[in-house]
Amino acid sequence: MEIDKEAFLRSQGGAARLQRMNPEAKADALEEFMLQQLVDGRVPRVSDIEARIETRPYRRGVGNLFFSAGGNVKRLPPMPARPTLADFFRLRFAVTSNHVLQSAHLAVKNNVPEEIVLACLLHDVSQELIKVDHGWWSAQLFEPYVPEQTTFAIRYHQALRFYEDAAHGYKYPDLYRYVFGEDYRPEPYIEATYKMVRGHKWYLGPRLVTVNDLYAFDKNVNPSFEEFTDIIGRHFKQPVEGLGYDDSPVAHMWRSIARPDAPL
Repeated sequence: MEIDKEAFLRSQGGAARLQRMNPEAKADALEEFMLQQLVDGRVPRVSDIEARIETRPYRRGVGNLFFSAGGNVKRLPPMPARPTLADFFRLRFAVTSNHVLQSAHLAVKNNVPEEIVLACLLHDVSQELIKVDHGWWSAQLFEPYVPEQTTFAIRYHQALRFYEDAAHGYKYPDLYRYVFGEDYRPEPYIEATYKMVRGHKWYLGPRLVTVNDLYAFDKNVNPSFEEFTDIIGRHFKQPVEGLGYDDSPVAHMWRSIARPDAPL
């Protein structure tokens, strides 16, 4: 998709204002601008979205680290020898970090249990690697290091987000009508997953992630990672070798995020 840079700058109030925004806010602004350009004010149907597949030099499911929506990708800063979760937030989770920090910040305000606050903090960061089935990818990424209820909440928030739950304050997002199409129906495996989770004793965990997810966007709120240091210290098992080098079943995923420019 061609980006009208002048139109984008105008939409943000000029280049000076854009320069004052942090990288996450810039990415959010660009995504919103592109979405508006794509739909041209009209809610698309699934067939409209599928018709765009051959109009872009990237696929929708590719991770944020592997493409640039405007211009070329940039050289990434090196990771420490024994990278921690904080290092990944600082050096690799550029597109997703502000959103998940806001989500976790909102969850704390809503008195959500710490294990689920942690799920809010981690639930979308695998989108730096891959966007398809990101709930499952994110859960797998963190499974060796977090409580089981945290993993459950991360994995199944993806299915629950397509289904309203008025009793817990979750409404189907208008944004999804533009992203997926107004006539979109979740795939059978999503439907089956939702039914399973709806009857599970831990249902409230992933539901609270969805409640504190899409309503977390606020350009005037910029929580810091340090706000969650204590929660992470109590519930995240940081490997002494560093994430990606502890020979865990998911170490390769962390290395892929750390080294996305490796050719093979």
